[in-house]
Amino acid sequence: MGNEIRLLLYAWKKRMLFLKTCGTAIIIGLIIAVSIPKEYITTAKLAPETNDNTKKVGDLGGLAAMAGINLNNTGSSDAISPELYPDVVQSIPFLVELFPVQVTDKKGTLHLSVYDYISKHQREAWWNYILGIPSRGLTAIKQLFSEKREQSDEVNPFYLTGEQQQVINGLRNRISIFVDKKTMVITINVRMQDPVISATLTDVILEKLQTYITSYRTQKAKQDLKFTEKVYAEARDAYYKSQQAYAKFEDSNKNIISASYRTEQERLKNEMTLTFNVYNSLAQKYEQDKLKVQEQTPVYAIIDPATVPLKAISPNKVIIIMAFLFMALVATIGYLFIKDNTVRTD
Repeated sequence: MGNEIRLLLYAWKKRMLFLKTCGTAIIIGLIIAVSIPKEYITTAKLAPETNDNTKKVGDLGGLAAMAGINLNNTGSSDAISPELYPDVVQSIPFLVELFPVQVTDKKGTLHLSVYDYISKHQREAWWNYILGIPSRGLTAIKQLFSEKREQSDEVNPFYLTGEQQQVINGLRNRISIFVDKKTMVITINVRMQDPVISATLTDVILEKLQTYITSYRTQKAKQDLKFTEKVYAEARDAYYKSQQAYAKFEDSNKNIISASYRTEQERLKNEMTLTFNVYNSLAQKYEQDKLKVQEQTPVYAIIDPATVPLKAISPNKVIIIMAFLFMALVATIGYLFIKDNTVRTD
């Protein structure tokens, strides 16, 4: 008990040291906090419709098989489920489409593309700039001895330049998307150094994601319609030919009664009936597929639209200052404790 009281009295005598170290820590923490660029996050939530797009041809396949038409490959299911949306948004083709998007900052002084904003207008802490000087120097030296590629305004997703890949990586780090596996609600987060640009890009991603999925599903439905239209035309031609063959046979064999005549007549009649059944079934399928082109267009509900964030998500100045203050207190107490033990030993 006596040692604790003595240490407290000793610490009280050194209170000016505590004030100096804590004051210095607060100043350093404030400098660090101010040096870190502000980051803003915009969040938007989207709920896609969930439906089963599996296409079943039913008994139509059997009828078509009789006419030599194979419908077994027409069944398919939607390959892009909401769980794959994060991969879609993080893919290179999707991110490349964001390059030319025009954005404006909060102050209205910058009017530029997303590509230029990410590549040329990203602020960083001063210590990161100093620490990055060696790597930038090495990069500059490599560029002097590397083979120069022709500059082009067009972006080739298959063959990106070093700067383009850096912009892709920057967007990937700043764009995140999560899918609730229970509700299938999609949450999109975009983190930028400007609140207006963050909200603008979030809104663009929402729109492009809906357009991408809608185009994908509609394209599948149109492909199915095109295939059905083809086999429908083939079945119609087959029916017309069998109908003409039956009529021609009847016209050429009037007033003739024989076993061979009745056999051929029955064969042609059965063939005409069969081709008509296939033709009629495919006509119904064709009309259904025309309606399905509209039905396949997905419906999205924007639960939480993109809005301009009012407060920065980082840096948290209070936490940074408190952390430096805590380290200063611990360091000062440790210093006094070691010094006191040294004096007592002497």
